[in-house]
Amino acid sequence: MHKLECASMCTFGQNWSPSETVRLTARILAKQRTHPERTHSEKLLAVKEFESHIDKLDNEKRELIQNDIAALHHFYSKHLEYPDNAALVVLFAQVNCNGFTIEDEELSHLGSAIFPDVALMNHSCCPNVIVTYKGTLAEVRAVKEIEPGEEIFSSYIDLLYPTEDRNDRLRDSYFFNCDCRECITKEKDKEKLEICKLNDPPSAETVQDMIKYARNVIEEFRRAKHYKSPGELLEICELSLDKMGAVFEDSNVYMLHMMYQAMGVCLYVQDWEGALRYGQKIIRPYSKHYPSYSLNVASMWLKLGRLYMALNNRTAGVKALKRAIAIMEVAHGKDHPYISEIKKELEDH
Repeated sequence: MHKLECASMCTFGQNWSPSETVRLTARILAKQRTHPERTHSEKLLAVKEFESHIDKLDNEKRELIQNDIAALHHFYSKHLEYPDNAALVVLFAQVNCNGFTIEDEELSHLGSAIFPDVALMNHSCCPNVIVTYKGTLAEVRAVKEIEPGEEIFSSYIDLLYPTEDRNDRLRDSYFFNCDCRECITKEKDKEKLEICKLNDPPSAETVQDMIKYARNVIEEFRRAKHYKSPGELLEICELSLDKMGAVFEDSNVYMLHMMYQAMGVCLYVQDWEGALRYGQKIIRPYSKHYPSYSLNVASMWLKLGRLYMALNNRTAGVKALKRAIAIMEVAHGKDHPYISEIKKELEDH
């Protein structure tokens, strides 16, 4: 696989820029050619058996796949043999539906991969297992008691958001609605969408208008990250938080989303105090809204711990890092290198 990419990179030099999906698909094609038999990660399910949902793709998704196919031909044409276009459409659709995002201990993006046997698990917004990564391996660990014969469920999406938002994401990316207990009862939605406690509470129409605004500004920020400066991005966060704060409590998930983005900008520009202020507002609602042993909660404790340490507040730093370790020992396993690294940070301070 390394040889495949090196040859292409040497050919294009600084103009080599295939997307992660294109790179992953190129590797799959190369491996299928050199190893037509099942690999050790396909004991239960082969890549060729992945669900593609090809009949459910709308025109926009088909166009995006054709763009990926064009990029695949452009960057790898001298180094790969391809199936026909129809087969490539199916393969890209399979990768889109079954790929995994690899992240580090702070949930910073590292790359994409496929783990066929792990992809067999169905989704639930009340997962009983969690998937983490060690090198090139995916590891699955229980985060709840699981009875013999009980189905195991992982989560395909970020579980912070209310039921409607989660199912919008599931329909868009995976073409189904979730029927787990939390989606049926919507028992956490009220807390996740908490409204300011005012003598004159906002009307239902005002709340719905603000939810619509929040969803739009989240999308605006996602697009703006590609072309706006850190200062401009922080301004979007601050203005939206100010506007939403007239209706939403700080624990509202849309407020938390924009606080998290603001924290990320502060970290990028090394404004440690600013990042810490946002993180301190985020951590308690995160712990309430996310399931037990959530990596999102662990990563926030980890960031807070490192910020406290950098700002010479060792007592708070140690406490936060120990909170992160307690979650990660369950999610990652006690022998994971991430945990060893964090424990070393504690020793060094």
